[in-house]
Amino acid sequence: MITGKRLFGTFGVRRIANDVLTPEFASMLAASYGTIFQGKIAIGGDTRTTTPMIKYAIISGLLSSGCDVVDLGILPTPAIQYAVKNYYDGGIIVTASHNPPIYNGIKFVDKDGIGLKYEDEIAIEKYYFDKNPKRASWKAIGNLYHNDRIIDEYIDKVLEKVDREAIKNAKLKVVLDCGSGAGCFTAPYLLQKLGCDVITLNCHADGFFPGRNPEPNEENLQNLINAVKSLNVDIGIAHDGDADRTICIDEKGSYVLGDKTFTLVEKQMLKENNGGLIVTTVATSTAIYDIADEFNGEVIATAVGDLLVARELKEKNGLFGGEENGGLIFPDFVYGRDAALTVAKILEIMAKEKKTLSSLVDELPVYYSEKMKCECADEKKQEIMESITKELATLEYKLDTTDGIKIFKDNGWVIIRPSGTEPIFRCFSESDSQEKATEMAKWGLSLIEKFKK
Repeated sequence: MITGKRLFGTFGVRRIANDVLTPEFASMLAASYGTIFQGKIAIGGDTRTTTPMIKYAIISGLLSSGCDVVDLGILPTPAIQYAVKNYYDGGIIVTASHNPPIYNGIKFVDKDGIGLKYEDEIAIEKYYFDKNPKRASWKAIGNLYHNDRIIDEYIDKVLEKVDREAIKNAKLKVVLDCGSGAGCFTAPYLLQKLGCDVITLNCHADGFFPGRNPEPNEENLQNLINAVKSLNVDIGIAHDGDADRTICIDEKGSYVLGDKTFTLVEKQMLKENNGGLIVTTVATSTAIYDIADEFNGEVIATAVGDLLVARELKEKNGLFGGEENGGLIFPDFVYGRDAALTVAKILEIMAKEKKTLSSLVDELPVYYSEKMKCECADEKKQEIMESITKELATLEYKLDTTDGIKIFKDNGWVIIRPSGTEPIFRCFSESDSQEKATEMAKWGLSLIEKFKK
């Protein structure tokens, strides 16, 4: 678990809106960011009911620190990262991603559109807690601008990255579930421009998320799964609240794990480029390594967090990267998880291979996984991790402590790590049978529960 930070989690700051995350909190944090990242700063956010309140507080804080601000409106996180990478000196994104509607958050990015380095987060916290961010004189307060053209440009650039004609000729039928999030403003239009027959579900923007929880897990996507089964479509597509992640449902109505879509796209990217560097996290499937071995690739594993993957991709000139949750990163486009390009690429693979999604997934290396979690107060996480690490050190397991603790056992592995975005522990496992994977995940949870008492 990362120590030393008082506000920042895995990527940015997430709290219950208007409780901890008040306008005063947001404004002071933005002024602290603006003190370090002077220049023209872009801001945008997702569809949450509290986003306008927080966004305008952030704008005030940035202007106060002497930054110019460009308001991009409501749009997906990767669209904001695209805008920053190409046009601005930094950016702030108002979103809590997959968290329930009671939450909101603030993601900070640098001029490349990548989440901040650890030392920048520490510096921002120092300004915040010392109450001394830069305050410009009345003559030097920043200016506020608006740019409502980024969404259209972002969609057009995604279209340029794939074989649009091949997808159009495949005449694919799609059910799309945006979960009432930011993807409502991009995904339906992208699919239409790709020539797909699109049926929409939860594609009206609504910060209360009435159709389903923003987290696109199997439990929350039952309506999408049923729609795919009953409507005889080629694929079901779901996004999280800020549309940086994509989860797919195959034509049979089966939920496709994010590991599988990662591996599928990795395979295609390595084939197209005759190999390359793949960056992922320690919590991602062994299948990533198998595909890299087969198609002239190399894999680097980081701690969990898409900003860590993105930064490694930039520094090592990587080809492709991502996480196990459906968040794929195409560094030549955006240094962050990008749901839109993920969708376009998967459709392109289906169109060019002339195969169903289920058959493409069946061709991938087979591993079985389990994902579990349990509640835990943030202040107890470090102590619990230290206790688990101490106990495991007495046993003869191979361990990886890149992020949390990853234990290799029974022809597989289990990783125990405290969430950087919620008051929970996550426990992921993988093995050569579902029974073993489930058993290992339960064993991991039992270790957490043992030291919670």
